[in-house]
Amino acid sequence: MFKKIIYFFVLFILSVTVVKSQDVILDTLHPKPVEMEDSTLRITNLNPYITLHVDSVLSYPLSINREASKYYWYLKNSPIGLKINKDNGTLTFKAEKSFFLSGKLKYDEEYPVKLGVQNLSNPRERVDTSFVLVFYNTDVILPKLKPSVGSTLIADEGETISFSVQCEAGNFTIDDILFTSNISISNYKSVRKCGDEFSWTIPFDFVKETDTIKTKILNLSFIGSTTKFQVRDTANVRITVRDALNYPRAKQEYDVLYSQVRRHSMILKATFIQIDRKIRKNKGARTSFDLTSATSALTGTILSTSGGASAETAGKILPSAGVALVPVKEATAPNKVVEQNQAAVLRSSIKRLDYMLFEFTLVGDRDPLIASKTAKLKEELKQSQMQVIDVPLDVTLDGMTEDELNKYFNNPKVNKKYRVSNKGN
Repeated sequence: MFKKIIYFFVLFILSVTVVKSQDVILDTLHPKPVEMEDSTLRITNLNPYITLHVDSVLSYPLSINREASKYYWYLKNSPIGLKINKDNGTLTFKAEKSFFLSGKLKYDEEYPVKLGVQNLSNPRERVDTSFVLVFYNTDVILPKLKPSVGSTLIADEGETISFSVQCEAGNFTIDDILFTSNISISNYKSVRKCGDEFSWTIPFDFVKETDTIKTKILNLSFIGSTTKFQVRDTANVRITVRDALNYPRAKQEYDVLYSQVRRHSMILKATFIQIDRKIRKNKGARTSFDLTSATSALTGTILSTSGGASAETAGKILPSAGVALVPVKEATAPNKVVEQNQAAVLRSSIKRLDYMLFEFTLVGDRDPLIASKTAKLKEELKQSQMQVIDVPLDVTLDGMTEDELNKYFNNPKVNKKYRVSNKGN
């Protein structure tokens, strides 16, 4: 019996020894982790990229590896509406639509926000980091085309229509713009993308004679589309084109007619000068005959009273010689009645043409009365040509310049002579 007790005791001791040895081996193979002290201040739960839906509320409590009551939280460069609790580091934000409608915030735009936390007792213990905040919206906002002018325009022929086609931003961007019109036009600057300028100069023959009330309606359509989703928007511009004078062509016609009137006036002045010189030369010859006849008569009277037979005979002959000179004068230098009438007609026509050239001179760069002034000058030129149709005109101007012609024509002696002549008639 005693031997059995000793035997079981030895077995017990051996089993306990084996178990102890196994525990030592297990402890040696799997040592317990040693807890290290966290000495660096850091934010433990910050998400570097935060997306937030509009009209939603953000409440994001941040935590650090320290006692929060001893630290101060702050934000830098934060978007409007984003706040942080300085004591416990809770980020709060309510994304109201008014922020986006007013333009203070934008969808799908990254806002980098600087975040920091600092120990109130130790200024050196601080951490600065950042995260990105993005707002998104699930509402579908369609892009729209917006011309820089109104939907209705009124223009005259010859004017240039110019405006830009802008795009109002939406969820999609307009990638391409097509242009159509109800009437085929040419020589215009087309629009391909947002911000391009449409430009077109209206031709003078755009409005036809058969068009009612001398106007024509042109409808322009700009169709914008997106490449990805095929969203379209159309902007229409209605242009009322009125019939207008082709001013460049009218100006050319006026200049040609004006130069013709001036040329015709110079021809009349040169003809007038030639006729006036003939009249003056003829008048000088008749005056010489008259003086010779008077001298003969006076000499005969003196000789007939001076005594002597020969003197009396000469005194009787000389008056007869003077009388005989009268038909010679009329034969060699007759009165230039026709030429005087022609000179009077020419002078009157020249004066009228010069007045018309002064009266119907264009005023400004675009004289609105150019058509009526052109018609008046054309009428006056035709009337002047009809008045002097029987007068042989000198188209060579006798080698005189315009200044020389005007100087002779406006000579005070010439003016006085014709004023006296007209008064005598």
